Amino acid sequence: MGDGRWGGADRWRSAGRTVVRVLVVWAVSTLTMLVLAGLLPDFQLQSDDGDSFTRIALTAAAAAGVFGLLGALVWPLIVRALLLVPAFVLGLLVFFLNGSLLLLALWLIPDGRGVADPETAVVVAAVMSAVASATSTALAVRDDDAYRRRLYRLTGRTRPRDPDATAEAVPGTVFLQLDGVGHHVLRGAVADGLMPTVAGWLDAGHRLTPWRTDWSSQTGASQLGILHGSNEDVPAFRWYEKDTGRIMVSNRPASAVELQRRAVRRTGDAGLLTVDGASRGNLFSGGADQLALVLSTAARRGPRNRSRAGYFAYFSDPANAVRTAGSLVAECVREMGQSTRARLRREAPRVSRGGTYPFVRAFATVVERDVVVSAVMGDVLAGRTAVYADLVAYDEVAHHSGPRGRDTDQVLARLDRAIGLIATVVEHAPRPYRIVLLSDHGQSPGETFESAYGLTLKDLVRAGCGLPVSRRVRRTSSGSEARDAARDALRSALHRPVDESGETARELPARPSEPVVLASGNLGLVSFPDVPHRMTREEIDRRHPALLRTLAHHPGVGFVLVASAEHGSVVLGRDGVEVPVAELADDGPLAVFGRGAARAVRRTDGFPHVADIMVNSMYDPATGAVHAFEEQIGSHGGLGGEQSHPFLLSPPDLSPPVGEGEELVGAERVHRVLRRWLRESSGPQVPLGPVEISRSTQETELVLPVDGAVPPDKNP
Repeated sequence: MGDGRWGGADRWRSAGRTVVRVLVVWAVSTLTMLVLAGLLPDFQLQSDDGDSFTRIALTAAAAAGVFGLLGALVWPLIVRALLLVPAFVLGLLVFFLNGSLLLLALWLIPDGRGVADPETAVVVAAVMSAVASATSTALAVRDDDAYRRRLYRLTGRTRPRDPDATAEAVPGTVFLQLDGVGHHVLRGAVADGLMPTVAGWLDAGHRLTPWRTDWSSQTGASQLGILHGSNEDVPAFRWYEKDTGRIMVSNRPASAVELQRRAVRRTGDAGLLTVDGASRGNLFSGGADQLALVLSTAARRGPRNRSRAGYFAYFSDPANAVRTAGSLVAECVREMGQSTRARLRREAPRVSRGGTYPFVRAFATVVERDVVVSAVMGDVLAGRTAVYADLVAYDEVAHHSGPRGRDTDQVLARLDRAIGLIATVVEHAPRPYRIVLLSDHGQSPGETFESAYGLTLKDLVRAGCGLPVSRRVRRTSSGSEARDAARDALRSALHRPVDESGETARELPARPSEPVVLASGNLGLVSFPDVPHRMTREEIDRRHPALLRTLAHHPGVGFVLVASAEHGSVVLGRDGVEVPVAELADDGPLAVFGRGAARAVRRTDGFPHVADIMVNSMYDPATGAVHAFEEQIGSHGGLGGEQSHPFLLSPPDLSPPVGEGEELVGAERVHRVLRRWLRESSGPQVPLGPVEISRSTQETELVLPVDGAVPPDKNP
């Protein structure tokens, strides 16, 4: 039974486009073979006695046709056979097998007119495949139907499923994470016509539910909570751990595997995807056995690190490789054009987009997208129970171009096309599927802290500590005021007879080390590595009398969190405002950050690895702007604006995420909602205990023993 949208005229148009594409590719392949026969002495398309040009051309056409036919018939079988082969061996086999297909095609030509040495056959076959794939891709660059049919052939399915045959089948679930797309951005994109697929779902009754992140509004904390049910003790995207002496960075393999391991040990459950699940393009596995581009498995050594189901399978198809390579080049050119236009127009705010960034953006928006989408389509056609995939394109572009604008509009439109492609493939799956869209955080716009004030957070901390700073920093008003305050405070401290707090001072090192200052969007973390415990306000004031006052009173800082021997922990705001965390409410110094800010700060304050000083940038509710402590004009990681408000879009046949009038707060709560939906779709799923952890998690434990040292990440 075909797709109801396909009428007779559509069928004829589609068939006509296919015939034209085949004829053009055949003609170009024939011409390529003629050129190669003229250039390569060991490759001929004529008899020893010589032939007319017409005869040679017919021989080339026959050889090109047979070679193309063999590739169409045999290549899907080769792809399946090579999924277990390591990458290096696979790369070599592709060339040799392709050359073998060419030799077979030449052997089938009558009268022995096609002759080539084996080495030459490999070269000719590689050029022929590249040219044919490039031509086919160029003709069908926006023809998603042609691309989809290619993937159907790889999985052995050519027609949509029969609804009557799957009426009783248990539905599967696909979770598509649009990284960094906030609730307001999604609504705006739908209203502007950028995402017609999502708009159609909303018109059909899908529920769009905003949810609120924790203080650490970034992928590491959110996705760990969503996939593994716990993001406890993840205070930021990067942070310093005093007990291990290393910097944890959420998107580094060793850190990711350690965070996943801690979550599994804390919950006693391997994750959301333990029952016939697939994890694609994520930081964490979620307990899935089927993995592709999952960071927490990238630290594995040896054969356990093969991405069998996605990465190699995708690029072992020459057409896929050419399609993605062409889009990669186009995206690099697009980024260079967009950044040049931004400079010429003197757009503000703006950050540097040179160096390797065009290639980084192209990988995120093209390569990773294509591989992940292809893997998800394969999962759907294979009938897997639960699939969770992360599409990171928008988040990468928004960091450098801003959350709203022409650059990100184009990315959102392409994401919608990818979603629509997956939704269409679902119609051909062996079971019905429910597609859930969600995001892990949003993004807040704003000029960087350095651009606004002429110095970085690290510069400000060093100036407040009285440590040497560059001459450029000393010339800024913030740097000058901080250094003056540090000198005045030091003079006052030298004449202070007793500690004002009256506490018994703990012994601090006589020669303190320099503070470690890290940035996670508009959230900054300051740690003193020579002190093994979390320093109190009183201890910091004795060591650096002006530091806390310098930070709390700076116009680019919204508030500061620090422990206190007298009050437990306190939030410091401007104008000398101090509120104990135990008494914190969504007013006072946190009023501007909105509902839930006090709860988020209080929860993070209880983490074992919270920094000595937590610094959240200012937030302007009129413009929605924050100041990132790193080079980003679209940022997330702290409190303030749209970064804390992602979305959850679910089909109407799933239960509402929360009750009427309730809020969905925290990534761990989202995990419970998604797990409930899996139970509704597939029946009860028993959480796996520590002894029953899935095979993917067991393999991770074998590589990085629970009680052993984890390979350190490089410091950023």
